[in-house]
Amino acid sequence: MTNSRKPRAAAGNRGRNGELPGQVVLVLQGGGALGAYQVGVYQAMHEAGIEPDWVIGTSIGAINASLIAGNSPEHRLDRLNAFWDLMQASTPTTRIPDWMGLGNMVSNMATVMRGIPDFFTPNLHALRGSAAPLGVEAASYYSTAPLRGTLQSLVDFEYLCQCHTRMTVGAVNACSGEMRYFDTSREPLGVDHVMASGALPPAFPAVRIDGQPYWDGGIYSNTPIEAVLDDKPRRDAVIFAVNVWHQTAPEPGSIWEVMARHKDIQFASRADSHIARQKQIHRLRHVIRELHKQIPAAKQANPKVRELASWGCGTTMHVVHLVAPRVEGEDHTKDIDFTPTGIRTRRQAGYADTLRMIGRTPWEQAAADPIEGVIEHR
Repeated sequence: MTNSRKPRAAAGNRGRNGELPGQVVLVLQGGGALGAYQVGVYQAMHEAGIEPDWVIGTSIGAINASLIAGNSPEHRLDRLNAFWDLMQASTPTTRIPDWMGLGNMVSNMATVMRGIPDFFTPNLHALRGSAAPLGVEAASYYSTAPLRGTLQSLVDFEYLCQCHTRMTVGAVNACSGEMRYFDTSREPLGVDHVMASGALPPAFPAVRIDGQPYWDGGIYSNTPIEAVLDDKPRRDAVIFAVNVWHQTAPEPGSIWEVMARHKDIQFASRADSHIARQKQIHRLRHVIRELHKQIPAAKQANPKVRELASWGCGTTMHVVHLVAPRVEGEDHTKDIDFTPTGIRTRRQAGYADTLRMIGRTPWEQAAADPIEGVIEHR
């Protein structure tokens, strides 16, 4: 079925910072418990009167995106709070003492062993062994059946498909290995699309959509900003790019630090290189536009010239980078740190970072070079 509804502009985006130049896009990485930082980011935006026109996410970013786009603005924070309260409901209220430098991992082992009742629970079929032929929809260490019920209770999927706020979630086809972005501006989305975007193997099972099995889009590209920058028709935008993994870090000196660094690199997904490439592409589009202006008016009507000129544009994309800080004592198990302390610390950091960024109003800055189409703010 084709969705004929077009994305609607968010209500105003005229908070205390005045009019923003273009659509507001919120881009959310995957990262499990690290997604608490994203809740703080949205809370700060919401309180500043800045509602996204488009939310795009992968994995936990897709879940947060559905809680935002799948509810009216006055209910979004309540739904986000409800979800994250459920995530920490059964975790320890305090950290276990850091014996032998393994405190965080010991604390997080409860999640590994028991799961989170409203998110995922151990898959007993996995006890048959890793070589047991369970089928792609059951070949996992956990079942995400609880997540389905949680999302259905907190996300208004009918409201979501009306595209008041556009939502896009990324998932990778388990057979073809190709990334696919499911988008409410093109088709109705439901709970399966959100769950597919968060189906990280081998922990979670694949989710079948249109007969095809899909896994977490983060194993292909955990930073889905390219879907925004490649969108057509192109529009001016302020893009809040929320990163919960660190692309750069000091040299690791222990096996423990190497494991953490490996995961950061894996899921940071070359965010900087993606943007660098897009800056080149958008600069070329602006160059094409300027060259077209130099062609005599009589020739501009030529169909071939018009077709070539269509590759140009004059849009400006402000990319506002928000990067979650490292939390003291975190290690390679940080993405399953659903403890109240971990969630609260990361959420507060997202809130504070975003308030500071909004206070700067960096999107009011013009590019030093008018040919530039992508302007970064860090």
